[in-house]
Amino acid sequence: MLRLALERQGHTVLEAKDQPEAAKHLQQGQPAVVLSDLRLPDGDGFGVLRASKEIDPDVPVIVMTAYGSIEDAVSAMKEGAMDFLAKPVDPDHLLLLVSRALDQRRIVTENLLLKEELAVRRGAPLLIGENASLRKVYSSLQRAATTDTTVLIEGESGTGKELFARSLHALSGRADAPFVAINCAAIPENLLETELFGYEKGAFTGAAARKPGKFEIAHRGTLFLDEIGDLPLTLQAKILRALEEKRFERVGGTAPVQVDVRLVAATNCGLKAAVAARRFREDLYFRLSVFPITVPPLRERSGDIPILARHFVDRFCRDLNKKPLVLSPEAVEQLQGYFWPGNVRELQNCIERAVILAEADTILPRHLNLSFIAPPQAEEPPSPWEQIDLSGTLVEASRRVLREAEKHKIEQVLREADNNKGRAAELLGITYKMFLSKLKEHRIE
Repeated sequence: MLRLALERQGHTVLEAKDQPEAAKHLQQGQPAVVLSDLRLPDGDGFGVLRASKEIDPDVPVIVMTAYGSIEDAVSAMKEGAMDFLAKPVDPDHLLLLVSRALDQRRIVTENLLLKEELAVRRGAPLLIGENASLRKVYSSLQRAATTDTTVLIEGESGTGKELFARSLHALSGRADAPFVAINCAAIPENLLETELFGYEKGAFTGAAARKPGKFEIAHRGTLFLDEIGDLPLTLQAKILRALEEKRFERVGGTAPVQVDVRLVAATNCGLKAAVAARRFREDLYFRLSVFPITVPPLRERSGDIPILARHFVDRFCRDLNKKPLVLSPEAVEQLQGYFWPGNVRELQNCIERAVILAEADTILPRHLNLSFIAPPQAEEPPSPWEQIDLSGTLVEASRRVLREAEKHKIEQVLREADNNKGRAAELLGITYKMFLSKLKEHRIE
């Protein structure tokens, strides 16, 4: 009767006849709410309550008891039960308590996510700019958002890769579920596995209670792995398995945890080179780069710099409770003449500093405090054709150039493959035997 009443309201219900079966369901099913009688054929409701809290301290537990055993129900609430129902159970009262329990569960999850958000730089996921390359990126985001495809966002540091990941999440069907971000380069290697996958109580010294990892917190939402190129090789296999099987084990655990997570990864380094150097798994790279998106650096969309600068000026004036400021034409000219090695992040920091320093109602070039105005001008490199012997007939010159290019290409790929000849032959698309012959021909050691 209870199951039917709950299923009519759209809930999925797991049934257990006694405490051992309940403990098994708790491990495998991870229910959002537990409803248990205090009297059971094998074990009792107190055992179910303790098992529930041991696996997940935040799970709401509702106990049922006969009218004459209210004292037992009070004892259960002292041990952590959320509420109790007196039998015979009123279905309407039951549905009300379950709804309240689900709301409580939701609040706990939201509080956990709010703690994550405290570390995030203030600002909504707005994509500001009119550059054609930026519009192309946004168009790609919109197409990717209609699917659950894994997305790899590539771009220099400071280009706003996390902002694009948040926009992708907001455009997707998972927008109402969590967006969870983690920087793989910012967490020590020995802690990264527990951050991603969580741990069980007693998994190591100091593990006093079970802790969910980022994969678990992001269930039905989006997990953003920033700087994934810094992910240790030891963890890459576990990430790949979690992506392909949609399940994993917590550190110190044996029961698989089933998750539904959309993964978005970001990197500011070339993962292809990392694969060639065997610092990154090739199978994981192919799994991540199903839908690659490249974010252009700020210097390639200089027309967007005034738009972004004015946006930041308005935002920081509001945040710092200052009267509205304007950018002088000279300041705008200086902003557009700067190289911006730190991209949008550097521009944002520059404008925040300028808003603080501006005394009147105008931001002047001196408030920007830019370290240099133009990119360093390197000496004009000599033309490569000046260094190549083009004497003789066309056939002779062509043969000489081709031979030199072939030698340089083989040496370059050997370096990328860390002198692994078999890997270098694969990258060059030739047989191992032919590769050895080329090494001998060009006298490459």
